[in-house]
Amino acid sequence: MTFDSTGKHSFDDVYSATDPRPYFRTLREVDYHLPQLAKPYFAKLVEEHHVSTVLDVGCSYGVNAALYRCDTTMDELYAYYGSEKAAGLDRAALVARDRARLRDSRVRFVGLDVSEPALAYATDAGFLDDAVSADLENAGPTPEQSAVLAGADLVVSTGCIGYVTERTIARLADLPGRRRPAMAHFVLRMFSYEPVADALAVLGYETVGEPGLFRQRRFASAQEQEQILDAMRANGVTPHELETDGWLCAQLYLSRPTDPRGRQ
Repeated sequence: MTFDSTGKHSFDDVYSATDPRPYFRTLREVDYHLPQLAKPYFAKLVEEHHVSTVLDVGCSYGVNAALYRCDTTMDELYAYYGSEKAAGLDRAALVARDRARLRDSRVRFVGLDVSEPALAYATDAGFLDDAVSADLENAGPTPEQSAVLAGADLVVSTGCIGYVTERTIARLADLPGRRRPAMAHFVLRMFSYEPVADALAVLGYETVGEPGLFRQRRFASAQEQEQILDAMRANGVTPHELETDGWLCAQLYLSRPTDPRGRQ
């Protein structure tokens, strides 16, 4: 078992496949369900803010968009991509099968991720309307990328904060020629959202943390659990009983511009 620099088990290999079957086979084993828990919160924000375009940061295969657009659940997606029927399909047939599942197209979804194969599948399957493959930690977006990213009314993420830092999020909030988008980020408790909130505050945002914890997935091993809980304690975070019982947990932070009409 390999670990990344944060002490988490590395799932990097599942993001390089040309379709999401390895992703769902692997993450099913650790009961990954955070996008399912996030779905009603994102749907509520879409209604409240009259959102026409959602930008999903760290979107991988467009899971958040698929849950919304196919009116489905994580359990159904696990069963769907893990079935014998799906195993016997080539990529083109799997894409066609996914497109036939699409139900809701009222909201546009744009994805941002570093995995080109995952983005290609999500756009081919119709989960995403557009996508940008870029590492905004190290450089700002190109003019062409900015044009795609700048149309979002709502920016969301489910677990990528910590790998994606305030550099990326501030760049997305400060794209030229755009209104400031609302933001909703589910952040693993091993990471602090404070640097992101501080960077957004400079741009005129107010941030609130929603009460409660959200189970992202089960720890992949006792070693991973020990490493993550130790890291949390070192950062002054007392593990919750859900975490000591074996769950990696997240908190939801909402960052809203005080004046979404323009720059502060």
